[in-house]
Amino acid sequence: MANSVLHNPLISSESKPASSIRRLVWKLCAATLLLMAIGSATRVMNAGLACPDWPLCYGKLVPVAQMNLQVFLEWFHRLDASLIGFGSIALMGLSWWHRKELPGWLPWASTFALGLIVFQGVLGGLTVTELLRFDIVTAHLGSALLYFCTLLVIGCAMMPYKGTGAAGKLPWVAATAAIFVYLQSLLGGLVASQWALHQCFGVAQLCTVMNSHIAGVVPATLATLTLVVMAWRRSALEPALRKLAILAGVFLVAQIALGVTTFWLHLQVELLTVSHQAVGAALLGTLVAFTVLGLRDRQAQLVK
Repeated sequence: MANSVLHNPLISSESKPASSIRRLVWKLCAATLLLMAIGSATRVMNAGLACPDWPLCYGKLVPVAQMNLQVFLEWFHRLDASLIGFGSIALMGLSWWHRKELPGWLPWASTFALGLIVFQGVLGGLTVTELLRFDIVTAHLGSALLYFCTLLVIGCAMMPYKGTGAAGKLPWVAATAAIFVYLQSLLGGLVASQWALHQCFGVAQLCTVMNSHIAGVVPATLATLTLVVMAWRRSALEPALRKLAILAGVFLVAQIALGVTTFWLHLQVELLTVSHQAVGAALLGTLVAFTVLGLRDRQAQLVK
């Protein structure tokens, strides 16, 4: 199965269903990144319970009479999630319907993605009914990131790509960095859902949670920097991989700068906090994309 993912027969003669599915996957990726950013904005604006019921908002599809900024954020977050859910159903349906023209792994991967988004929806409902319980909120973020990564794996495995065979061990370095960034994102979710920064500065509570997130910066940063340096020094590396490595470095610097700034400002600037979440997700996605394309690059070397 691994070889079928990496050596994609659609690269040389892509079918129309494959092209349509790939475009749908990239649209879902963009919508999911937006969903996570809106979710972060909903949290920092204290809008998580702006709609007191679920799945409707004040018993309506569009609560016009109750609409304000907080209600809009929560309502739009649910709207985006619903659209992603319908898109995931379409992705799975198209994958199974055209399975004879597609790689054998794709229907199963799309089914897994749909399962993740259903689970994500259940957690979204529980965040409201359980009054923003911190473990559910963190799991909600974790499953969203996992769904985002799944879409990226599908999209990168299907896109036309001709490697140079020079990736070497870089995909494993990228995968290690991605795991560290994912775990760091979960720690950030715990900090945010428990308001650990405010608690630590205000009443000296939950400082362990906050300090764990700060310490988690080290392995994620070292792994990402290792990837950037190794990719930069490998002159024969495929240009797309080189660009992804540079982009990962840019996102890393931006993420650290945003993290330090939000820390010193005690989360008082909502836009910075939301940007910190969004850039972290973008960094994770870049590392996942490098991993998949890097593995395909290695496979190209074996084929040669």
